[in-house]
Amino acid sequence: MMPRLRSLILHLLEEHRVMAIATNRADGWPQVTTVGYVNDVFLLYFFVARNTQKYANILRDPRVSIAVGTDAPDPKNIRGLSLAGLASEVTDRSEYEDISKLRLKRYPEYAALRAASDEDVARRISARPPPASIALFRIAPEIISVLDYSRGFGHSDLVAFSERDLDVHVDSLRHRWNGNTEAG
Repeated sequence: MMPRLRSLILHLLEEHRVMAIATNRADGWPQVTTVGYVNDVFLLYFFVARNTQKYANILRDPRVSIAVGTDAPDPKNIRGLSLAGLASEVTDRSEYEDISKLRLKRYPEYAALRAASDEDVARRISARPPPASIALFRIAPEIISVLDYSRGFGHSDLVAFSERDLDVHVDSLRHRWNGNTEAG
């Protein structure tokens, strides 16, 4: 991947805190919702309640698409990205804890929230959501389309990820998830 594209993708992922995520419903219609996310380089993570349509959709069909971006007063400043990838539930406890910590860094206001009177809402906004009712999903990208109108109106670049690209990245992260702070 070209350094310019890598830098722009990481900047866009770090710059935003919410993404639109499209999942596939059982009846074939797409469903798009907005969720908060954290990223660990190119891997995206988000929490979702187990009793939601989004959770059921992903379990049935792990193919998802996401988009991040913002409007710009000057069209030459439009930048954003869309990504197609596979979502999988995080079952490794150390990875779950590590991403919970990343979430608190990205959303420090969650630590200060008082318990809501509605128990379901309280679980969703918890600094460390309980895995029994809240699932953590990881999205591994397969292709990213990067919009950068500063390079020309309508300009986009496609970046395809191979399994090897992600395997190297995930292996380096696993060292950290297992408590080895020297690797990755």
